[in-house]
Parts: sequence; C-alpha cells; structure tokens
Amino acid sequence: MATILDTTADLVVADGVDALSTRRIAEAAGVPVASIYQYFADKEEIILELVKRDTAEMDEDVAAAVGALDALNVRSVVTATMRAFLDVYARRKEFVAIYFHGRSNRAVMEFCREHNEQIAASLHAVMWEAGLLTEDADLARGRFAVEIGDRILEQAFRDSFTGDQRVIDDGIELLVGYLERFATEAGRSGVRRG
Repeated sequence: MATILDTTADLVVADGVDALSTRRIAEAAGVPVASIYQYFADKEEIILELVKRDTAEMDEDVAAAVGALDALNVRSVVTATMRAFLDVYARRKEFVAIYFHGRSNRAVMEFCREHNEQIAASLHAVMWEAGLLTEDADLARGRFAVEIGDRILEQAFRDSFTGDQRVIDDGIELLVGYLERFATEAGRSGVRRG
C-alpha cells in the first residue's frame, strides 16, 4: 500500500490530480491494476488516503512545534503552527497539489473541513489552558482563525509548490492581529512553560 501511495504522490506532483488514473498509478508502481483495487475502490480513495497521511504528519509537526515553545503567546503559537504546516508542505508537495491546486474530490474537502475543526479545537485548548485568551475567544473564533489561515496558505500556494513568502508573512501578521484582539496580557506578552 505504501508503494501505491508514494507512486501516486509522485504522479500528482509531476502531472497534477486531473491526469491521475488507477491504470497510470499501477503502471508507474509496477503492479497490476487489480492490486490497487485490493486496497482502494478508485483513485479518489487513493487521493483521500494521501491527504489523511499528510494531515497526520501535519498534526504531529504542529504538536511538536507548539510543544517545543519555551514561551507561549498568541504570536508564538500562530507562527509555530504556520511554520509546521509549511515544513510539511515542503516535504509533501502532493498535498499542495491535491488541496490547493485540485480541490475537486468531495471526500477530501469534507475530510479537510473536519480536520480544520480538530486543529481549531486543539489550538484553542492549548491557548485557553495557558491563559492566553479572554472569555470572548470562544471556539467559533478559533475556527474562524483556522479558516483564515487555510485561505492564506491557499493564496500563498496557488501558483507554486514553494509558496509566496510575502503572503505567508503577511498572513501570519493578519492572524496574530485578529487573535490578539481576544488575548489576555499573557497572550500578548507571553508565559513561560514550567
């Protein structure tokens, strides 16, 4: 199964999502088409499995990046999160191709919407527990911030696999500015981890 996913990833980066077919994947992987159908119903299911693999890697990287922060404030959490996403995008260009260049798969869109909900809940919990947020910073505002972040990354990666650094930097500032409206003094100045 890993060979099929890795081959699909290579094909998506080289040729785009629209050029993908199970026959093409089988040829490139050097396996019979029937082997693909042992694991996946169709190419859409393969694409979804790639997205699941890549978002799991993002979750690990975000948790590690935020967990490694010596001091927490809104800016450090936002920056660490966005940089973790960018690190995964650099390694997993197929995610950029699928998510930002070819959002045609309904299952992928639904999965990513649910994933964004999980990211919002997780980051909100981290910031809330650290005392960075006021009462006005409810989860709905966290969801909104994650959606803004998603649109920033979509804009940054619209035309390339490397991303527009200016859009990324400006986007981080936009997110920080929005979230600092709902930050405590500690959320702006920072709290040391114990």
